[in-house]
Amino acid sequence: MSTGKPRDADFQIVAAPGNSKPPLPPTAASSALVEYTPVVFKEEEEDLEVKLRRIIDNVPVRVSNTSGSSAGSGSGDFHQYRQMRRKEQDRLARMEVDYQKRKELAEFNLRREERLKAAEERTAKKRAKRQKKKQRKKEKKIKLNAEGEQQREKQESSSDGDTDNNEEPAP
Repeated sequence: MSTGKPRDADFQIVAAPGNSKPPLPPTAASSALVEYTPVVFKEEEEDLEVKLRRIIDNVPVRVSNTSGSSAGSGSGDFHQYRQMRRKEQDRLARMEVDYQKRKELAEFNLRREERLKAAEERTAKKRAKRQKKKQRKKEKKIKLNAEGEQQREKQESSSDGDTDNNEEPAP
């Protein structure tokens, strides 16, 4: 007959499948069957782990409306069940409304960014068109000024030449 306590012969040490590391030799100071090796987290994961630990430590655990340890249900258990169910349904409804609000806000922001981007592109295109027009006008003005100066120089040189040619030397 078994006494319920395992004997040393009942246990076998077997390597876990998929474990590529060989088992560590037990230390003389430890009599534990399993050695704890701390898990090394990345910096972001460690931050999340610290935050989670802080939340767990600071948030009290409240268990309300626990059932008794007796076998049957009392006359008030159904009302407690209905109340708990209603609270849970309300909580789920609030979560759904909050989710919908967040979803709508995210969609709105996405559409808004697209509209702003499109408006900025149109503005940039029109700005470039205005700048081209302004540049062409400026170049045309410079060209006309240059041609006008050339014509004036020709007229002046031709009028200077005409006045020189019109003058006859004195006999």
